Amino acid sequence: MSTSPPDYHHHPELLTPLEQGILDEYHKLLLNLQSISSGIAKLADAPVADIMESLRALERKSGLVFTLLKASVYKMVLMHQLNEEGAEGETMD
Repeated sequence: MSTSPPDYHHHPELLTPLEQGILDEYHKLLLNLQSISSGIAKLADAPVADIMESLRALERKSGLVFTLLKASVYKMVLMHQLNEEGAEGETMD
């Protein structure tokens, strides 16, 4: 006399909202893990030279962005200092 578990998929009213929310989150997690798995499989099948070339291109781009960011921050600091010096000069007059 074996009883099968209730079919929650076709009878969601058997679950509390919290239980349904937990099952929904597990389903999202499953989809994310499947996506990661397929991405890793693609990387594993790709030639190492292609991956290295892609990483080199990414490194060049990130280096350029970092350099531009430093220059922008330097310019803002310099402008702020010049504005402060100008304001001090006006108050001394």
